[in-house]
Amino acid sequence: MSRNFQIGLFVTVTVIITSFSFYFWQLAKTPNFQQGKDKDFALLIPAGATYETVLDSLKKNDVLNDQMSFRFLAKLLDLPKKVKPGRYVLTRKMGNLEAIQKLRNGSQDAVRLTFNNIRLKEDLVKRIGAKFAFGADTLGRLLNDPQVCQKYGFDTTNIVSMFLPNTYEIFWTTKVDKFLGRMHDEYNKFWTPERIAKAKTLGYSKAEVSVMASIVDAETNRTDEMPRIAGVYLNRIKQSMPLQADPTVIFAWRDFSIKRVTSKYSALNSPYNTYRVLGLPPGPINIPSTDAINAVLNAEQHDYLYFCVKIDPDGKLLGYHDFAVTYEDHLKNAKIYQEALNKLNIK
Repeated sequence: MSRNFQIGLFVTVTVIITSFSFYFWQLAKTPNFQQGKDKDFALLIPAGATYETVLDSLKKNDVLNDQMSFRFLAKLLDLPKKVKPGRYVLTRKMGNLEAIQKLRNGSQDAVRLTFNNIRLKEDLVKRIGAKFAFGADTLGRLLNDPQVCQKYGFDTTNIVSMFLPNTYEIFWTTKVDKFLGRMHDEYNKFWTPERIAKAKTLGYSKAEVSVMASIVDAETNRTDEMPRIAGVYLNRIKQSMPLQADPTVIFAWRDFSIKRVTSKYSALNSPYNTYRVLGLPPGPINIPSTDAINAVLNAEQHDYLYFCVKIDPDGKLLGYHDFAVTYEDHLKNAKIYQEALNKLNIK
């Protein structure tokens, strides 16, 4: 064999190997997901799903730029036999190899669960259920089960107090009982010995503090004013006065389009109507923020018994409130407020 032939053969083999190496490098590393789109794709693989189910989802959502290269490498790496349930974010910078290894290894991406400003249990159930594999029906059934609620120290009317508004990272495949356990753990972490002691000083249980906090939350979104409003309601309870909190009436009606609580609405016979019932309603009227809970625990000490929305000289609602010690002074503030509502045609 001549030397020139050997050199030529070596060069040819080197070129072939280099070409194949480059091809496989491209096959494995070239971004192949969500190309031309403005966001990454979260692939949801339920328990029992097959490789074909995964392919169908990718195809249906037009995720793959080159389906053939993905299928080739997936079979080469035995993905069809190693599909694991979970939520996997396939980024726009991700190549086939990285994605397939992620799916093979079951390297899930956690769900970022955020909830706040939620009024009803049904709303909470829908919000959470849409985020996890267990779904809204399963969660709703458990939160309406007295025995399940009792397990965590609540009943069906106040179980929502266990869910503290925040952002949580939880895997999509988390079982519903594990999820509830996580929420209960977060609740217990929040209720430090110091907070529990403050609740006892007020004469309230943790659940009752949450009920009061839900009313405070409904009255104002100004966190700096929450302790003062909490103080008003605590004063009224001490004097055996009805809370007469408009948000409780609105909740009792389940009509959140009500802008002005008149005698027509406050006459409703409901345990949530604090115009007719002394003390706290049986459960929270929303999922209270931690700011509102802390406001109740650290309520401002004063003599105020009344408040209504503050009006600026131009007749605009400021979002803050005017407070009064006497009913006579409150009527003066209320008149200004009612006149402003009339001008704004709020009925």
